[in-house]
Amino acid sequence: MAFGRSSRKKTPVEPVTLKILVAGGFGVGKTTLVGAVSEIRPLRTEEVLTEAGRPVDDLHGVEAKTTTTVAMDFGRITLREDLVLYLFGTPGQDRFWFLWDELAQGALGAIVLADTRRLEDSFAAIDYFERRGIPFTVAVNCFEGARRYPTETVRAALDLDPEVELLMCDARDRESVKDVLVAVVEHALVLTGREHASAAT
Repeated sequence: MAFGRSSRKKTPVEPVTLKILVAGGFGVGKTTLVGAVSEIRPLRTEEVLTEAGRPVDDLHGVEAKTTTTVAMDFGRITLREDLVLYLFGTPGQDRFWFLWDELAQGALGAIVLADTRRLEDSFAAIDYFERRGIPFTVAVNCFEGARRYPTETVRAALDLDPEVELLMCDARDRESVKDVLVAVVEHALVLTGREHASAAT
């Protein structure tokens, strides 16, 4: 044994795994967000948009979109040696909402991705997580060419509770998305800690 060195190997850390949902309206960038940070090849369930879907899929503002998620997107990111996030992107169209309850089981928290050109598309996801008590953070995907609004203006338009964090992000940028993920994990852990404290008293 070399002097001053220990022969003991470092004990491997068993990471905590957390489930995070990525929700929002049709064409808001959920698949892009998951793909931007996933350290594995993302699982995608995309299908080509067809003429049959035009009456039910509102393409206003996303006319160039040619595919849509029909079940979920799945990715994984290691934030720290001891913390791994599993990301589940939800489908955006109303007709696939029956899948949300399945995807939401066991989720620590959620990201609601929003587009300022179609803010009304975020209401359903916000309402879903509020009703089920799932902590969430709103991330505004800053699309090129979209008008930028002050954070407080967007908060007011979405009628968010004061404790819900709202961030600006670029769903294509890994570091930007990581900031959002850290925010939602911290927010969810704080709320979970409060609930446990309340239950203990």
